[in-house]
Amino acid sequence: MKKLVATILLFNLAFTSGLLAGGEEGKDLPTAMVEDLTGQKVDFKSMLKPGKFYVITFWATWCVPCKKELSNMVDLAPKWKDKLNTEIIAVSTDDSRAKSKVKTYVTGEDWPFTVLLDMNQDLMRSLGIQQIPFTLIVNGEGKIVYTHNSYVEGDEFEIENKLSTMVK
Repeated sequence: MKKLVATILLFNLAFTSGLLAGGEEGKDLPTAMVEDLTGQKVDFKSMLKPGKFYVITFWATWCVPCKKELSNMVDLAPKWKDKLNTEIIAVSTDDSRAKSKVKTYVTGEDWPFTVLLDMNQDLMRSLGIQQIPFTLIVNGEGKIVYTHNSYVEGDEFEIENKLSTMVK
């Protein structure tokens, strides 16, 4: 029984630290349709520009750590854009019933980054994401180079450090 508990604890630690989260590091982004806040359908993968880095974070209006993470990225977004050639994309996983809540929340927060809606969670599922908040970094070739599950105050600086080592 002690071995089982220890195994579960180690797996949980590895999963939440990004070591196993999604298992997608090194893979290409999948093709999936999402919506922007105006209701326009877009192919997620095709909207990313080659040569640019992206921090993509999955969130929901009911998820307090998700909203805290994104709020803490607001001040970093201009620096990441200018110095690290990086854009932030916030992908809401709220369902269609909460679509108006997403728009209202984002408008109130005045986030300086792209917000998309994955109302059927097609993109989330295609990436193997089990829980949010979930953040990943995509490099200039469209490859997933880093994943992070959960959020603890200050994780945004870990992401910034990762970006600094990747961006030349």
